[in-house]
Amino acid sequence: MARLGRFGFLGLAVVFHVIYIASIFDIYFVSPIVHGMHSFGVERNNGAEAPAKRLVLFVGDGLRADKAFQSFPDPSPPNPETPGALEPRPLAPFIRSRVLKSGTFGVSHTRVPTESRPGHVALIAGLYEDVSAVMTGWKLNPVNFDSVFNQSRHTWSWGSPDILPMFKEGAVPGRVETDTYAEEFEDFTKDAVQLDTWVFDKAKELFASASKNATLDHELRQDKNVFFLHLLGLDTTGHSYRPYSKEYLHNIKVVDQGVKEMTKLIEDFYGDGKTAFVFTADHGMSDWGSHGDGHPDNTRTPLVAWGSGVAKPIISISGTAKGHEDGFSADWGLNRVQRNDVDQADVAALMAYLAGLDFPVNSVGELPLAYVGGDAKEKAEAAMANARGVLEMYRVKEQHKKANEIRYKAYTPLGNEEHSVEHRLAGIRKAIDQGRFHQAITMSQDLLHLGLDGLRYLQTYDWLFLRALVTSGYLGWIVFAMTTVIDMHVLHGKTHASRTIATTSSFGAVSVALFSLLFVRKAPYTYYLYAIFPPIFWEEVVARREALRLGANVLLKNISSKTDTLLLGLKAFAFLAFLEVLVLSYFHRTVYTVCFVAAAFWPMIYGLDFVMHNRTLVATWGVACSSMSIFTLLPANKVDNINVILLGGFLMGLVGVLYLLFEKSILSGPTTNTQSPPALDTLPRTILGVQVGLIVLAMIVTSSSVASIQAKRGLPIGNQVVGWLVLIASLTVPFLHSLQPKNHYLHRLVIIFLTFSPVFIILTISYEGLFYFAFCALLVTWVRLEHRIYNFTKNANPSHPPSPTITAKPLSTVLPDISSQLQSPNENSDDITASKPSPYRSLTLHDVRISLFFLYLIQSAFFSVGNIASVSSFSLDSVYRLIPVFDPFSQGLLLMFKLIIPFVVISANLGILNRRLGVAPSSLFMVVIAISDVLTMNFFWLVRDEGSWLDIGTSISHFFIASLLCVFVSGLEFVSEIFVSGVEVGGEVDDGKRQGNGGVVAGKDGAKVNGHSIAESNGTLAEKH
Repeated sequence: MARLGRFGFLGLAVVFHVIYIASIFDIYFVSPIVHGMHSFGVERNNGAEAPAKRLVLFVGDGLRADKAFQSFPDPSPPNPETPGALEPRPLAPFIRSRVLKSGTFGVSHTRVPTESRPGHVALIAGLYEDVSAVMTGWKLNPVNFDSVFNQSRHTWSWGSPDILPMFKEGAVPGRVETDTYAEEFEDFTKDAVQLDTWVFDKAKELFASASKNATLDHELRQDKNVFFLHLLGLDTTGHSYRPYSKEYLHNIKVVDQGVKEMTKLIEDFYGDGKTAFVFTADHGMSDWGSHGDGHPDNTRTPLVAWGSGVAKPIISISGTAKGHEDGFSADWGLNRVQRNDVDQADVAALMAYLAGLDFPVNSVGELPLAYVGGDAKEKAEAAMANARGVLEMYRVKEQHKKANEIRYKAYTPLGNEEHSVEHRLAGIRKAIDQGRFHQAITMSQDLLHLGLDGLRYLQTYDWLFLRALVTSGYLGWIVFAMTTVIDMHVLHGKTHASRTIATTSSFGAVSVALFSLLFVRKAPYTYYLYAIFPPIFWEEVVARREALRLGANVLLKNISSKTDTLLLGLKAFAFLAFLEVLVLSYFHRTVYTVCFVAAAFWPMIYGLDFVMHNRTLVATWGVACSSMSIFTLLPANKVDNINVILLGGFLMGLVGVLYLLFEKSILSGPTTNTQSPPALDTLPRTILGVQVGLIVLAMIVTSSSVASIQAKRGLPIGNQVVGWLVLIASLTVPFLHSLQPKNHYLHRLVIIFLTFSPVFIILTISYEGLFYFAFCALLVTWVRLEHRIYNFTKNANPSHPPSPTITAKPLSTVLPDISSQLQSPNENSDDITASKPSPYRSLTLHDVRISLFFLYLIQSAFFSVGNIASVSSFSLDSVYRLIPVFDPFSQGLLLMFKLIIPFVVISANLGILNRRLGVAPSSLFMVVIAISDVLTMNFFWLVRDEGSWLDIGTSISHFFIASLLCVFVSGLEFVSEIFVSGVEVGGEVDDGKRQGNGGVVAGKDGAKVNGHSIAESNGTLAEKH
């Protein structure tokens, strides 16, 4: 591979990490969907009826199990003054009556991601879509799958346009009818109860129409029909007002009343008592109004079934009934009623059984016999049919795996004649024929679990190979990145690659062997992408081994004694330990608090003399660190607090006002002439004034929008328009500074700070604006403090490389420079072999510590206002002020824009620090990219697809965050180059004495490489403010 330039390396980093992010889906979340299976249902004698002739499914989207059954004061009493009106009571009395008198209930446990699409797929199709499939389509099917609706004679459905169409598209044409409201109905700023009342009204209209339409009446009275009512109001209300709000609790009352009316209407319409009813939810909701991760509040949903074919409740005469052992339902007042928990996919098997349908062919659900009201023989037949369906999937998957493996190793419990599926099924049939029904049920359940384990075995068949391949890729990248950093920024590209026929042939043979193996196994194309990188990275490392050797000589030249070696070892251990502390911080948010408190005392290690000469800066650093340490002690689940929002906005505006008042004194210095004609200051100061005005306008419109939304008046169109105008203006007005630029780095940082301030007002619900203020203050202090420390240690240690003069580049030259640097330099060009000195100093081991600081700060930028375990803790509430109607992609992009802003700010600060320290652009970024994958590898091996829902969701979130942070670092280097173009940096005066080194500093001769000198430092040092 040719030597990569600066941006070539960063581009490769982005491509590599984006591709390898997908690896966890190929390893841990392989799609369960296969085709070519036969469907199975309960075999009945001629004339025998199914448990029910029809099925009605109610799904309260976003309804938590605890809220469905707990007692609360009436959130909307007709007369609050009535005695007892505010006494706690069940908010769903009708559904509760089904639990107590005529049905069976329990908790349905969902899986991550706890979103509407995968939740409905599990309920209706009985399968858990892998996360990658969910991300390829929201409304329609990325792949076709069977479902209860598809197995029915006919299905009528009412509800959201985001859910219903995917089941229609995936079914036999004409079998599923959908009636959806317009997307504009899903307005998060208005009363969402109308979404549910619309569904109930439309369902009532259907049955009313049957009296006038003989064809419809005939269709409705056939067996195997399904009616699906999707009730989105609870989810929308929970997002807007939280699941503990009066609005959410009132919505529960509305849903319960609607279910009661629909149940009576349907029973009266048919009059045969042959209708089965199921009430459940697709997912729950966290206390802060979000869902998506594996928190128990998101995964526990109610399940109540009643009607024809459903078992009656089992009431305990004395003591607590079975199922309440976990204490979760202790305050529901249902302790005497047996609670029967299920996995969400089990609901599909239950519905298929009740309606007399075949089980969906992709279903992995186990029929919950506790809900079945038939006799022992009926249950035995149903359990056997359920097991046959799962084993049919195993058979098809095994055939596919056998066809693609050189040597296939069968799943042992089902892998020989004695334990074959056919032999086991024959044993179950024999037990049923002999009347040993309970034994047959046990045998069927055991066989179903073996089938699920067999499916698990086939899904994890390639794990060892894939995990080894991906791990070698990550390790290769880390070593390759370190080699590239040393070659480019320690040795300044003055080494050649050393390739031999033996090494080239060896790595070529490895690549051929890998691709041949993948071809024989008919592996998906993503496997080939994973296999490309390891041989390339490791071959490049071996070819540039001379750079590693010489780089080690340069970096370790001051290690001359055992004491120095021991100290170096301790620093290396501390370095690795800190990386593991960052891993720990993903699980315990308070780790950031401890680290910030410790960092406040960091300048002390440079001695009292340094602290006294920089006392103001050191004190500012301490205050900034102390302020940042507070945020990870605050709750991640936030609610709208307009006072805190306005306080953050006030501080942001105050920064702009103070800068305008004291700009000259802030930018003045002994080596810089900041005096300029008043006319030249007018335009920049006017633009800064406009930016401050946008902050004030953002505060006004946000205050008005919050008041309107909280009053349930919706978002006024004027507020929405003004909000968008402020957002757009805040991002475009700063470009006017290019008409009359000021190049001092502090001036540039103030512009950047004010640019994003309105965003952190409009898109904030609580203390995020205060975080932005404190974080930016910390970054500016860090840049100045690092420069002071560099100068201090340089003066104390004459061997420390001085920083050369770096000429500021205007923006007009930046993009052409980026384009030229994207081209890989020629290995044999004169640029490589010439002795022309580098304009930048070489990196040292001290710069690794700076990169580690940057890595820590970028982690804290993400997690100081959110929950470590859950990306969903970053609430969507704020985006309703700009996009009130449900649009997951637009709203998600707006939220992501807000989350990325701290990365943009910190990249600009690191770009300036690069220049102040005299190191090459991108050098510190590249060091961060090299070391950050230590975290990524940790989380790659910690990804789980089994265990509690919380563990699974958390492990996925952690890997995604760690991987994407590296991508952000790579991408934001391009942003940094533009943001700091033309910036002038230079020396400063400390609080006690001048620290700058005037004069000329001659470069020292370094090691000889290929006959040329490696300059450790060169050029002149002429620092200016």
